[in-house]
Amino acid sequence: MTQSAVAKQKQKLTDIYQMPTREETQRKLDLRSAAASRIKPADAYTVADRFEAQVAEYGDKDFLVYRGRHFSYREVDERANQYARVFAVRGIGVGDVCAMAMENRPDFFFCWLGLTKLGAITAFLNYNLSGRPLVHALQSTRAKAVVVGEECISVFADTDGAADFTSWLVPDAEKPAEAPLPAHLDQTFYAEVLAADTTAPDASVRAGVKAEDDMLYIFTSGTTGLPKAAKYSHMRWMSSGDVMNVTLEVTPADVFYCCLPLYHGAAATSVTSTALTSGSSIVVRRKFSASEFWSDVRQNQVSIFQYIGEICRYLLNKPEQANDREHSLRCMLGAGLSPEIWRRWLERFGAIEVFEGWGATEANAAVLNVDNHLGSCGRIPFWDKTNLRLLRFDPETGCHARDKNGRYVHCEPGEIGEAVGYIVDHPEIGAGRFEGYTSPEATESKILRNVFQDGDAWWASGDLLRYDEDGYCYFVDRIGDTFRWKSENVSTQEVSDALGDFPGMELINVYGVLVPEHEGRAGMAAILMQPGQAFDPKAFYQHVEQRVPHYAVPVFVRVSSQADLTTTFKLRKIELQRQGYDPALVGEPLFIRDVDQQTYVPYSVEALERNGLPAFAGASA
Repeated sequence: MTQSAVAKQKQKLTDIYQMPTREETQRKLDLRSAAASRIKPADAYTVADRFEAQVAEYGDKDFLVYRGRHFSYREVDERANQYARVFAVRGIGVGDVCAMAMENRPDFFFCWLGLTKLGAITAFLNYNLSGRPLVHALQSTRAKAVVVGEECISVFADTDGAADFTSWLVPDAEKPAEAPLPAHLDQTFYAEVLAADTTAPDASVRAGVKAEDDMLYIFTSGTTGLPKAAKYSHMRWMSSGDVMNVTLEVTPADVFYCCLPLYHGAAATSVTSTALTSGSSIVVRRKFSASEFWSDVRQNQVSIFQYIGEICRYLLNKPEQANDREHSLRCMLGAGLSPEIWRRWLERFGAIEVFEGWGATEANAAVLNVDNHLGSCGRIPFWDKTNLRLLRFDPETGCHARDKNGRYVHCEPGEIGEAVGYIVDHPEIGAGRFEGYTSPEATESKILRNVFQDGDAWWASGDLLRYDEDGYCYFVDRIGDTFRWKSENVSTQEVSDALGDFPGMELINVYGVLVPEHEGRAGMAAILMQPGQAFDPKAFYQHVEQRVPHYAVPVFVRVSSQADLTTTFKLRKIELQRQGYDPALVGEPLFIRDVDQQTYVPYSVEALERNGLPAFAGASA
């Protein structure tokens, strides 16, 4: 890089660090608000309509790029049409739910878009789920059938009850099944797809479907219990693309990089909807690879990618290269980027615009940092222009503060509060709606009523935020028993239930502990063994491997001498979280999960380093 180029990069970094006025920020947010209001709830306009319009506009242009194979908008449309025709013959139509379990690959898009052409609803399954959570996912969405990628077949083969659902196989040449396929799995489905007509079904097959109708179900973990299916309408999905299109100033020349799992809201909604809205391309990778990331970016001229904080940390941990700043990335969007990682990222890889945000799959309110203000997840210049509020909250008591009239209290700068979104309920307004879950009970459980006045209703996020004197917001933590690790919400109750029958164990208390330089919290299990029983670390490792998804496994185990219970016999967590995995604070046998040795090993600095974990820095829960 020449001296003049370096000087320009430094100047751009200096510009990024400068704080705009509230009015300047609000002008950007107003553009987002206008974009969010383009599609009306009653519009006879679906994702299939938008996709087919973009095919007409950009037919020969790349829509998907996967392992060097390029799929144009037209080719993706033709493959989706084949899926749609076979689904129709097999009885899938308007309002029917078809579940999907598939890793990131082109057929994921073909299958999903094919279902939208029929006005059907797609339920994206987390392919890490098995057993009861998997059956619950299928039951709670009332799935009429499930499309199973061959790469995901093992969890279905190992799950009692999966055979009760009509299942259609999509082969995977890259990851063929190692064991015989389950007898109930229909292996003729994909051959029919490949032989089907590539012309689009007539749009009349989805007649009557409105923009406000359900298009997609995405699973999200609640604070306790089994995952819940959040509802995503055609309107909300397309509006996400409209909003991010104006935010990122996307053009058809842009190329998105998709390395997060497509069953997640981020990849399936923000990336895909924005690329489709703008006529851009998406480079799809099965799973994130730190060693291949930059070669993918350079080879495909990727200009935008969606991150989680962990991805950036992994990339920064790779050795520095002479060509670190020689790439095509111009901006990135995501969540979980710490201020220090953020600063190091810009200094090493150049003045890439960072759009750090906060929200949730089911959220009716969100914030996004449109100013590149380091460490912040967004700015609220004027509270009267947003439906978001922060309700003062005491993490120790688990209660919201109330004023003398019994009303909730909005936070002052610096105070920690739960983020809530005012629920807009108007037939002509889509923005601010809370679409909820497939379970009415789960939907109601997330609504606070009579918050500031009689009759109002607010979506409760379960997330704690704070804001500063300039209106910049900062994520603090999750409320209650759910913690976030490896970009996944982990329910402590679900993990405890899955591991509760470990031989010789009296009880298990699962919680999340802070890990320096890592996003979210790592799982830790405090175990009380029965009298006369000793903790077997290797047996527990095998037990964990068989019972819970990889992101939910306890990274640490402490073997307790007695249970720490409240007077109502509830397990205490706050003090345990504070102690973390500091052996001086724990004062009990402490173990670390060691993947290489396939066991939990006694705590040591060497064990931490071997498993890529820093020493515990100490922090309040």
